[in-house]
Amino acid sequence: MTSFDVAEAAGVSQSTVSRALAGSPSITEETRARVEAAAATLGYHVDARAARLRSGRTGTLAVVVVGRAGFDPTRVSGFHYALLGSTCAAAAECGYQSLVSFQSEQGSFSWNYVAQGQADGLVVMGTSVNRAAWNDLLETAPEGPVAVWGAPFDDDRWVRASNFEGAVMAVERLVSAGYRRIGFLGTVDSEHPQFAERYEGYRDTLVRHGLPVSDPLEVLGDDRVAGGRDAIARLLAAKQPPDAVFAANDAIALGALEALDREGVRVPEDFGVIGFDGLAAGVHSHPPLTTIEPDFAEAGRALVSRICDPDEEPTRRVPVRLIERGSVRAPR
Repeated sequence: MTSFDVAEAAGVSQSTVSRALAGSPSITEETRARVEAAAATLGYHVDARAARLRSGRTGTLAVVVVGRAGFDPTRVSGFHYALLGSTCAAAAECGYQSLVSFQSEQGSFSWNYVAQGQADGLVVMGTSVNRAAWNDLLETAPEGPVAVWGAPFDDDRWVRASNFEGAVMAVERLVSAGYRRIGFLGTVDSEHPQFAERYEGYRDTLVRHGLPVSDPLEVLGDDRVAGGRDAIARLLAAKQPPDAVFAANDAIALGALEALDREGVRVPEDFGVIGFDGLAAGVHSHPPLTTIEPDFAEAGRALVSRICDPDEEPTRRVPVRLIERGSVRAPR
């Protein structure tokens, strides 16, 4: 069965059949319905592969997840797995299949999926500390539309959470609960631009309330949970330890909760903790972790829209919300 047979049965031209079955807006709904009915009756199916070859499109979106150098490339945070899922779902909404690659080691990076005819665009997400990967992306300058999440640089391709606004929400929540000596856990440097934005929101909110601002307490090592445990141990050893912390991400916050529990510090009665990322693991911590969660669905759509609709005004910032669990006492 061919498009000629469908055209004859529907009383239209072959070009109209092609446009109707491709979803062209130039075809009226009445004509489209007549063509679809004729195609269904005759058992005609569009050869999608041939259609893609004719159009020069692959119908595929490449997604590269950047991991830490020296580790299994699939060992990425729960945050990036959640973001990957929402990105693939958004790609499917736009009619794309997803080609996913986990990469971490210098010498094996691959970005030129569009030039190689494997994809129509590229989304890159992952840890900002793998500077070799991000520098290689910049140097390669792959063809086609590119969107990035987690890059330690600013150009016209990035999408990020509303980090400053989320930090304001977190600190306002701690202040409303009566905590007054609030620390910040997280390394703030050029490799962590998202942490720097969160620290700015933390600092500005405390200044506005006339409360003391602490320098960011560096979280050392590649294991963020272990780093959070170590950071809390250092804080508790101080002459005047804080009574709450805003952690730059949930993994650090989860480590902090473990250390506080081990030291017998009551959370949230005597010490408050808020994280950032909305990790599902926070539901199962002791107590459950209050956190700032980006809108993952919107994050995926924002990244994919830069491929689907490159001419539209790009979305830069993804909204966030406060997720109340149990690591901050009730407002006073």
